[in-house]
Amino acid sequence: MTKPAGLWRGVYPAATTQFAADGSVDIAATAQGMVALVDDGVDGLVLLGTCGENNSLEREEKLAVLKAGVDAVGGRVPIITGVSELTTRRAVDFALAAQEIGVDGLMLLPAMVYVPTPAELLHHLRAVADAVSLPIMLYNNPPAYRVSIGFDVLDALRDVPNIVAIKESAPDPRRFTDVINRYGDRYAVMAGLDDVALEGLLLGASGWVSGLTSAFPQESVALVAAANAGDWETARRIYRWFMPLLHLDAEHDLVQSIKLAEQMMGRGSERVRLPRLPLAGARRAEVEAMVRTAAANRPLP
Repeated sequence: MTKPAGLWRGVYPAATTQFAADGSVDIAATAQGMVALVDDGVDGLVLLGTCGENNSLEREEKLAVLKAGVDAVGGRVPIITGVSELTTRRAVDFALAAQEIGVDGLMLLPAMVYVPTPAELLHHLRAVADAVSLPIMLYNNPPAYRVSIGFDVLDALRDVPNIVAIKESAPDPRRFTDVINRYGDRYAVMAGLDDVALEGLLLGASGWVSGLTSAFPQESVALVAAANAGDWETARRIYRWFMPLLHLDAEHDLVQSIKLAEQMMGRGSERVRLPRLPLAGARRAEVEAMVRTAAANRPLP
């Protein structure tokens, strides 16, 4: 499968799912957040990833978020959905439903909770890919999901035409070079860990799937534009300003931190769904101080 124009390039925020005061999904606010990000120049949207609280939503809530995204964005940028389910059958069923709604691609995760063998992981990824015609980006995040999509698995997936990209969230930037050296342009590689994003772009990543973009989209777009133009002085300046916040993406409470940053920047609510709770105490004060400092010293005119 050829990679559709515009896919896997540029800035793709991992958009948050917004909740009403009663804990229900606020579809209107969620769609409003998507439109605001597109208006600020992002190149695509990843819905129902970690920041979208995928595994805290019911199936029908997930599908409602996807439909709202497709309707609100109206084809202006590609929409990718996370596929993060407990079993392979559920993953296949959800992927088929997302395809029917009209998303442009999938971000496919290993099955949740159970840590698979390489053979089991390969079977899971193949089963979803075989069921749909959509292009697929695999999500490699060993610290979060306790499994690495290793070269043995990627080798075995070379013949699967619609597995075309990798979101690389391993904290070791050497992985970008190792993947590109081994596979050339067989897989597009996107940086997936915010505080290794510029390293990934320098080493050949085609884009960035970002958490903190939801709070600071203009700086994220400018960072990638500078990197793409070879303006490393500007890229470094933005990245150094951004880095204290980008480190939040690697912490266990990244969703609460990013949503708090969104709220402080007037871009959403910090409400999260249980078992998560909003930040409190010293941690909340720490993140609030970081956002205030960043907001007071923004690097763009």
